[in-house]
Amino acid sequence: MSPAIWRTALLTLLVAISPPVGAEELDAYFSRNDPTARSIVNHSAWNKILAAYLVLAPDGINRFAYGRVNAPDKRALKAYLVALQEVKVSGFNEGEQRAFWINLYNALTVDVVLDHYPVKSIRDISISPGLFATGPWGKPLVAVEGRKLSLDNIEHDILRKVWRDPRVHYAVNCASISCPNLMAKAFTGPTLEEMLTQGVRDYVNHPRGVTVEAGKATLSRIYSWYRADFGKRDADVLRHIGLYANPALKKQLAAIDSIDGYDYDWSLNEAK
Repeated sequence: MSPAIWRTALLTLLVAISPPVGAEELDAYFSRNDPTARSIVNHSAWNKILAAYLVLAPDGINRFAYGRVNAPDKRALKAYLVALQEVKVSGFNEGEQRAFWINLYNALTVDVVLDHYPVKSIRDISISPGLFATGPWGKPLVAVEGRKLSLDNIEHDILRKVWRDPRVHYAVNCASISCPNLMAKAFTGPTLEEMLTQGVRDYVNHPRGVTVEAGKATLSRIYSWYRADFGKRDADVLRHIGLYANPALKKQLAAIDSIDGYDYDWSLNEAK
């Protein structure tokens, strides 16, 4: 057995035996950082995967060619995930930490889909615990600094709670057509702010994010599911969108003070 396979097996065992932790502990623990740190996490393996299999389609929706990923690249993706789990993320500065968690979430999502491919939707990967649970989000899949983590833990208990920045919803990708784009490059500390803002602009100015017809606004269900992150009222959500809207959309939104409905397509974001 090769060293890489041994490391993957060891990390799988560590995930299995790591004790569960509460959301509050994750929030408190991973809020620690070193503002003076200048070290960076190596995301080159993720960049290679994205360059090989992410397709930037003319319709503005980035799709991933799950069906074309070869065996060596599947192993390379798993090795990258193993390497991330060996990182002491609390020793980095905030920018590098946020990039770490976003890349971990996105790479792990692609890995989960590949493990169960072919599927029509990520919601068909029903591995989460609980009788009525759907999708893969609730199952612990990795362990970072001895903390067993699911995709839900990474998104909701770390990224959302520690930094409280609504732009995170445009950075993490759930492998669905209506999800904000999987970015063509890995997030890094130095590029974090630019990429977060670009993710918002790409989404709100695309029909799957915001559609205005006959003076009525239909939004992605992301704005309903995570309403608290965007504001208490419809007007707050529309104001958030307006900050990133292009001139034409901004003009349409100026005449609207309520949201007419929400929509979402869970079909796999697959490039065929």
